Parts: sequence; structure tokens; C-alpha cells
Amino acid sequence: MNMMQAPVAMPPLMSERRVAIIGAMLVALGPVSMALYTPAMPEIVRAFGTTEAAVKLTLSMYFAGFAIAQLFCGPLSDGFGRRPVTVAFMGIYLVASTLALFSPNVHVLIAARFLQGVGAAAGIAISRAIVRDLFTNESSARIMNLIGIILAIGPAFSPVIGGVTMELFGWHAIFVLMVAFGAVIILIATFSLQETVTRDLSRIRPMAILRSYKSLLASRSFMYPSLMLGGTVGALYTLATMLPFVLIERVGLTATQFGLSMLMQSGSYFFGSLAVRFIMPKLGSHALVPIGLGFVVLGSIAICALPLLFGPSFYTVMLPIASYAVGIAFVTPALTTAALAPFPHMAGAASSLSGFMQMGGGLLGSAVAVLIGEPILAIATVIPTMGLITVLCWLGFRKLPDAARIVRPPKDITIS
Repeated sequence: MNMMQAPVAMPPLMSERRVAIIGAMLVALGPVSMALYTPAMPEIVRAFGTTEAAVKLTLSMYFAGFAIAQLFCGPLSDGFGRRPVTVAFMGIYLVASTLALFSPNVHVLIAARFLQGVGAAAGIAISRAIVRDLFTNESSARIMNLIGIILAIGPAFSPVIGGVTMELFGWHAIFVLMVAFGAVIILIATFSLQETVTRDLSRIRPMAILRSYKSLLASRSFMYPSLMLGGTVGALYTLATMLPFVLIERVGLTATQFGLSMLMQSGSYFFGSLAVRFIMPKLGSHALVPIGLGFVVLGSIAICALPLLFGPSFYTVMLPIASYAVGIAFVTPALTTAALAPFPHMAGAASSLSGFMQMGGGLLGSAVAVLIGEPILAIATVIPTMGLITVLCWLGFRKLPDAARIVRPPKDITIS
């Protein structure tokens, strides 16, 4: 009898489904906090007697806080652990939401929204780092896709909930919802999230963090997919600063109607993610990227042409955005996996920098849109430019000799 036995693979600390559900709630915090708020932006202009530019700044500062904090929360979670850093940043979000609720003027609201962005930043960075801690390759892509499916539900209905809440109870009630959401996530992180890394404070030394980021910035295998995510996901963040003023002020929708109209964007992302769920086992996540880019290019051309040729309406604005959203659903699983796969020893830093580039894309796009001023012209200029950058980065990524190996290695590896 052969007494030698093959080693038994240890199961991961958490199942794919559990990681996807917790990850989706963490990731959803940022978009939900943005989507709940956007229907109230025109009303807040009137409530504080301020300008559209000042209220747009509340969203831009949210992006800024989110982007800057991305650079710190991931490395901190590499050193202190995923769970304590998650709870700490969610605590910042909870305090900031309370401050926003009781803001006496737009200046305090701007500061509160910045702090909200700081707190919410941990959701994206740490959730993706947790996925990389436990899974890789096609398993990682499956979880990212499942997170996308679950994630689409929250932002899909958040504008509706925000619009109805504002019309029934006033804009302050929107921040009551955010306070409740923050408290729920703190409870989940405390009692349901398992720690996935060993505490190692050497990882958070300033020089160690700088070396990690230097290594990532020098890696084309990291930069190309991260820039592509910045051009796609970042475009949705950019649109958030413009769509309320296009659809409410120019097209004439009410806050509730605006919320309902955003279902086309989130619903398109949701159904795109469902399609990916069925197609990915047959083709692999890598093969879905050019398909997704086709939808992004189509949406970019349409958003440039239709509103300018036929005037702004629900269909000329939202149909192109729906195409863009479907494209994002197709490219995100493979690109996120590709960006993080080579860096298991600094998954938090890689996730943070990739998230920073996504939110940074939104912040940069929003800043350019504000400078352009006219929202229709801004949409027709900024969004197609971001789409073009995405396509150019994909062409560069395809030329890398190890691109296929990074996105689709021969087998899955589970780390316990």
C-alpha cells in the first residue's frame, strides 16, 4: 500500500459567496453615498442659497477624500489587518455622515463630504485585497463579477430612494440613511468579516509603502489595467457630477424622476454583469474585455453625437450611458484580477493604488467638466476622451508578453 498521500488543499477562510456579499457591501458604500445624494444637489443649491459650482464641489471633495484615502487604507490594512482598518474607516464615515446631517452651511457640508469620501475609501481597497488574499485567477474574476452583480442593486435603487426620501422628508433625511448604512457595515465588519492577513507593522513603514508604490507604478502589467479601470469606472464617477444638472435642470425631470432614470445606468451594469456570469465560464474573463470595450466605444460615440445633434433628452443622454455601463461590467472582472494578481505580498497597496486611479479618473474628469461649465458639452467631451484612453491602454496591455498569463493562468490557486 502506498502510504504517501497528496496534500489536501485547505479551504479558504470564507466562501466565495460570503466574500462576495461582504465585499459588495463594502464596495457599495462609496457609490451608494454618491447616488443617494445626487438627486438632492439642485435642492441643496436653493436650501443654502449658494451656487451650482459650490454644490458640485461637495461631490468633487467627496471624490478627493475617496481618492486620497485610497493611498493609505490599503497599506494600513496590509500592516494592521483588514478588519480593524475597515472598522476604523467606517467609523470616520459614520462621524462624517452625522456632521453632514447637521451642516449649517455649504462649507461644513463640503468638509463633511470630504471626510465621508475618506471613510468610504476603505470599502473598495480592502474588499478587493480580501479577494486577493483568498482567491486568484478565474476564482477571483468570478467573485469580482458576483460583487458587481450585487453592487449594481444598491446604486440602481439609491437615486430613487434618495429622490423619494428628499421629496417626502427633505434633503437632511438622505444623510440619516447614510448614518444607518455606516452603522450596519461596522456591525458586519466586526462580527462577520474574518481576518485574512497576519499583522505585520513592517509593511506600513513609510519607506516600505513608498517602495510598494514605486514597484506598482513601474509595472506596466499593473498600470495598463488600472488606467483602463480609471477610464471606465472613473467615467461613471464623472457623470455623477453632471447628470443631475443635465436631467433635472436641462431636461426637466423631478428628483424622483431623476432617480428612476438612473435605473437605466445601474440596470445596464446589472444585466451586463449577469451576462458576464453566463459567458465567462465558456470564454474566460480575458476574452470579455474587447467585447466590453466595444460597448464603451459605442457609448462614447453616442454620448458625443446624440445630445448635440438632437438636443438633451432622457434617451439621447441615458442610452449612450447604458452602453458604457454594459462595457464596464464586461471589463471589470478581468482588469481587476490582472492588476492585483502579480502582487500577493502587497495586495492592499495594489488595491489602493488601483482604486485611487479609478476615483482619480472621476475626480479629474469632474474637474475638467466643471471648467467646461456647460454640462452637455462637458459630457460630450470628457466621457469620450476617457473611453479613448481606455482603448489605447488596452492596445498597450495586449502587447505585453505576459498579459495572457497574468489574466488567465493555467489553474486556480487558493490561499488559506
